Amino acid sequence: MKRAILGFGIWRMRRGAMQIGLLGAMVLGGMVGASCGDDDHSSTRSCTVGDANACGDGQVCVVRDAEQGGRCEGVCDTDAVDACDSSQICDRIVGGGAACFKPVILHGKVFDAATNEGIAGAHVAAADEASLVVTGVAVTDSDGNYELIVPVTRDASGMPQESVFTLRVSAQTYLPYPYGIRPAIPIDVRSSAEGDDAFTFQSVATDVALIALPDGGTTLGSVSGTVETSSDQPSPTGTLIVLEGGDQIPAPFAFAGNDGAFTVFNVPAGSYAVKGYKAFLQFDATSVDVAEQQDVQGVQLSSSDQETGSISGQVSIVNAPGNSMTSVVLVPESTFMDTFVRGIVPPGLRAPDSGTDPNVTGSFTIEGVPDGRYVVLAAFENDGLVRDPDPAIAGTQIVHVDVPEGGGGRDVTLSTGFKVTEALPVVSPGADGPEAVDANKTLTFVWGDDSSEDYYSIVVYDAFGNLVWSKDDVPKVNGHETVQVTYGGPALSAGMYYQFRATSHRNSGPISMTEDLLGVFYVPGAVQ
Repeated sequence: MKRAILGFGIWRMRRGAMQIGLLGAMVLGGMVGASCGDDDHSSTRSCTVGDANACGDGQVCVVRDAEQGGRCEGVCDTDAVDACDSSQICDRIVGGGAACFKPVILHGKVFDAATNEGIAGAHVAAADEASLVVTGVAVTDSDGNYELIVPVTRDASGMPQESVFTLRVSAQTYLPYPYGIRPAIPIDVRSSAEGDDAFTFQSVATDVALIALPDGGTTLGSVSGTVETSSDQPSPTGTLIVLEGGDQIPAPFAFAGNDGAFTVFNVPAGSYAVKGYKAFLQFDATSVDVAEQQDVQGVQLSSSDQETGSISGQVSIVNAPGNSMTSVVLVPESTFMDTFVRGIVPPGLRAPDSGTDPNVTGSFTIEGVPDGRYVVLAAFENDGLVRDPDPAIAGTQIVHVDVPEGGGGRDVTLSTGFKVTEALPVVSPGADGPEAVDANKTLTFVWGDDSSEDYYSIVVYDAFGNLVWSKDDVPKVNGHETVQVTYGGPALSAGMYYQFRATSHRNSGPISMTEDLLGVFYVPGAVQ
């Protein structure tokens, strides 16, 4: 069985034997030229970078010194704990193979969105473009600072190539990030600064503001443990851990790091079934009881040999530009938020495959679905399309499905399809991602005209799903490409995130709306 324990003072990279003391000084020794992999495969033979036949089996052509050119070295194992010495990490190389290089380290800070004070003890991990957590878990120091090694693709000289990550951040008494209306901001580490011992990357995207729970979370506990899979199964990396059976909606959740360790924060007192969700993995749920303010540790979630299932269905794209394509995702019903019409997507439960651009135009199948009850969401991502909002038309209702079906098998075909239509373009705020607004200035919402509407409606929600303001009788526009509405609600709070959603209506019913993940804005904290 694969097993690793999360340490709060240090964290261990499963890929490479890099250990970093996050609450003390980091010591990294050695330059890039240290040996890599099995010494029996190492060689000083020169080679031509890019030549597939430049080196023998089990070797790769790398550049350690620009003047000397390439040389053949043994390929390291990206999954081995001892693939490199303690100052390096085993990363993949463009064109194939892997070698030991000095690490790429994200530097950032986790802070309170309202006060801007650092948050100690927050957990930070990074997910790749497929939304799979691929790192260990960093724990912030007393000032909220963290350092996190990320696995990147390199060129033959070890320079980082395009590698995009999004952070997953959680802390006791705070909403997690991303969550609800808040999307995760992409981080491309190609521009990392090179030092003698490491590449470092820091930007506004590596600093994360968390929103404090409204009641302070003083009675809440936590649950920590590890996820284990057998040697012939996918690794536990990125498994979505959900505590089901309580009264909280959505249920408390967390993602397992690359060593299988997890911590679920903000757990109300109660009895729970700890469940794991990841494509092509089944887990035996385990029970846990949590008292007020109790930190339960040592929970073990183990995989089973039970086969996974699949969900198939049909999407119909209407009233949209030609060549429009979308995606379909599954979210455990226990994580689904009715107000936001979204939930937490487990790794791999998407069509097309995670990390692939939307390409669904008709039929779809999601493979490797573990047992559970799911909500199926089409056109959820930013693809210029949305679920048709007219409840009177077939294919517009939210679909809930069980795997396996009641008394049936694990390969489920949905009886109803999904009707998808063109979204109303968001102009401002939040056209491309969360946007800062000045609470002391007039706030105007702008979106693209539908051209066939009789009127519009608009709603504004905060990060907790509370309705802040709405207007149901926004007049249609004539001769204009956009609709503009002035905010008329209560004063906006510093440090809070909001989202506006506009819907176009004919007198017979709604016809379109703005994108699910756009229109997000926030008021910066009190001190910048």
